[in-house]
Amino acid sequence: MSLSDRLAQRQPATTNNGASATSNNGHSATNGNGNGTVGTAAATPTNTDGTSVPRRQARYIDPFAGVKRSVHEGLLETLGPKLYDAHLDQRELEEKVTQTLRAVLQRDETPMTAADRARVAQEVADDILGHGPLEPYLRDPEVSEIMVNGYDQVYVERGGQLHAVEAVFTDESHLRRTIDKIVARIGRRVDEASPMVDARLPDGSRVNAVVPPIALDGSLLTIRKFAADPFTVDDLIAFGTMTAPVAELLRACVRGRLNILIGGGTGSGKTTSLNVLSSFVPADERIVTVEDAAELQLRQEHVLRLESRPSNTEGRGEVAIRDLVRNTLRMRPDRIIVGEVRDGAALDMLQAMNTGHDGSITTVHSNSPRDSLARLETMVLMAGVDLPSRAIREQMASAIDLIVHQTRLKDGTRRITHITEVVGMEGEVVTLQDLFLFDYHAGVDPNGRYRGTLRSAGLRPMFLEKLLDKGVRVPQGLFEFQEPG
Repeated sequence: MSLSDRLAQRQPATTNNGASATSNNGHSATNGNGNGTVGTAAATPTNTDGTSVPRRQARYIDPFAGVKRSVHEGLLETLGPKLYDAHLDQRELEEKVTQTLRAVLQRDETPMTAADRARVAQEVADDILGHGPLEPYLRDPEVSEIMVNGYDQVYVERGGQLHAVEAVFTDESHLRRTIDKIVARIGRRVDEASPMVDARLPDGSRVNAVVPPIALDGSLLTIRKFAADPFTVDDLIAFGTMTAPVAELLRACVRGRLNILIGGGTGSGKTTSLNVLSSFVPADERIVTVEDAAELQLRQEHVLRLESRPSNTEGRGEVAIRDLVRNTLRMRPDRIIVGEVRDGAALDMLQAMNTGHDGSITTVHSNSPRDSLARLETMVLMAGVDLPSRAIREQMASAIDLIVHQTRLKDGTRRITHITEVVGMEGEVVTLQDLFLFDYHAGVDPNGRYRGTLRSAGLRPMFLEKLLDKGVRVPQGLFEFQEPG
């Protein structure tokens, strides 16, 4: 991404205490009293009765916060409008930023080691050119998620485990400028009228931001990073997420145009598995993807990507997932892939699966395969259509062939724990049969990591005949019973 793009979309932003920040790069800020101070501390949160709320103790205080603030001011004063010169290319502008930073640091009389001076220069540059103190963690390939619990408390996830880090923002307004910079790039907004937003970074990483008054202790920011090089099926086998026989079965199910529902909790790896399953779709098929915030990374040639849109400041212009799912039916899709169903779009998805658009894949938040169907039924009712429960369950039993359930285990690993076939209906109940189950009986090793793997339950799936009709064969030995433990 070019530097001019990084510096684009600089618009006035309003902080949680009514302060006005001139731009996302920290040119100047005016507090609620009209004083022209920069980087003033955020106002203490208050209860509805006006009493102050004690803020939780900061995990880390940046000893160079004051130095960075003065360096930032001097840099902005020196460069001025050159920051917005569209005729300067990225390399030239970066050189000017580096030169100015060096000059400002040399003028600073505060005693600092060479390492500290280099660190301040890098962090100020990150603030202008990137996402401030988060930039090192966005560049770190081992960090999978970044969680900002306020301007002075940041956590990251590495290897499935949470770690507190020493990164901090200067103050609340600094964090808000960073959030505004992110959401403005994709034409979204976050303010008191619309205090929650889903957005994405240029690399596709998913971003969620919540600001006051909803966030009581200051703005909150969560970034789920997406690998620049998407994981392949071989990667998931190496990680232990799935086994080679299960990968072979899933490949056959996708090529045989079965409808697949991927369930699991937050952060369990559903989107990664959806990406891998989507890679099995033949290259000569037309794929339409529907997402709330675009993050799927399909490598096929014939892919059409649709993304929902929130309403504008006047409450108009919203395009919901449900609208997009209905629209895909007019686009002659061979496959419909919905990043996640979470509302009445479930009804339109089921109808698409039941009207010739087989081979569709979607995800849902759930605790088990049975719970996936219960949640789907609830979401169909959210569509506002008065359907009896039996009719909804018949639709689900007819539309969905396979449920893949994924879990993030206590050791931080993400594993597929169920491969479950939807068999049909018995009375009022949708019948399921587990084809593969994760072996919890194998216990854990001395490091606390699960030894178990997916094992066949010894049941022959009913959908094998359907796969044969599509010319797809599955080795019979794939379903031989494997003793657990």
